Amino acid sequence: MKTFNANGKLMLTGEYLVLKGALALAIPVRLGQSMTVRHCEERSDEAIQPESSLLGSGWIASAKGLAMTPNDAILWDAYKPDGLWLSATFHPESLEILETDDPGKASKLSTILKAVRELNPKAFKPGLCFETHLEFDPSWGLGSSSTLISNLAQWAEVDPYQLLKKTVGGSGYDVACATASTPIFYRLDNGMPQVTHVAFDPPFAKQLYFVYQGQKQHSAKEVAGFNARMQQIDLNGDIEAVTGISRTLPGVTTLEEFQRLIEGHEAILGRCLDRQPVKQRYPDFEGSLKSLGAWGGDFLLAATEWPFEKVKEYFYSKGLDIIFKYQELYGSK
Repeated sequence: MKTFNANGKLMLTGEYLVLKGALALAIPVRLGQSMTVRHCEERSDEAIQPESSLLGSGWIASAKGLAMTPNDAILWDAYKPDGLWLSATFHPESLEILETDDPGKASKLSTILKAVRELNPKAFKPGLCFETHLEFDPSWGLGSSSTLISNLAQWAEVDPYQLLKKTVGGSGYDVACATASTPIFYRLDNGMPQVTHVAFDPPFAKQLYFVYQGQKQHSAKEVAGFNARMQQIDLNGDIEAVTGISRTLPGVTTLEEFQRLIEGHEAILGRCLDRQPVKQRYPDFEGSLKSLGAWGGDFLLAATEWPFEKVKEYFYSKGLDIIFKYQELYGSK
């Protein structure tokens, strides 16, 4: 049995423009995903009894002309904090779905497994059991896909960036965060990821909060829209400005300077995306707000002198009740 672990992620600066070469500042978060891989015979007898296995009914295997026992198939059980969220069995050679309780999720997983096999044809063998445990709600956008990509890449000993490119796509910063032990600078140089570890633990960390806006954004759709909009626009000045903000933030020592920089970042991205900065939705909030990730539904960063209880009271009144202190997700407690 082997267990692999990957961190979740948050991009503090550089969203969208990182795809065009801007420098991004990102942090690995304490919440992540683990993946255990074992041979199915290592499971308890109860775990592989027909009545508790997705292959137990037998008819799907027979209908596909397959003759296999539960110990021949590849079994996958995925858990999130409130319990099992996907159970599936796959053919050990084709990696096609044999049976599942969620065809949509299983289809996406099958695509990822096939991409792993393309990169390492010897990765899969009959009778493997995979069990994953996600430490956060997948709707939060903290990296349910990137942590899976990272764990599979570690297990199969393949390049995680190649695996990402073959599957869910994106800049790759999330995959870089998955195995990082510190915040990182991330940049694409002619499409190649450049990762630099950086010290970022601001003295005003207790005045920073992460607030979930309640609606996970579809990153691929957001990126496609951004790319379409940017085809005819010269972004060089904005890329340079965001890169400068990213480089400056780790050295900032006061909350006021931090607020000035993230407000400037919001203005740049708001203009690029033709959207209102998030602060305009909460004009009576005393402090600065910055969108994180795909604008509109993922987490936002709040920087304020308000105490935590007042921050909670404010956002609770707006219907937002998932709030983390900065130190809960990263930094010194």
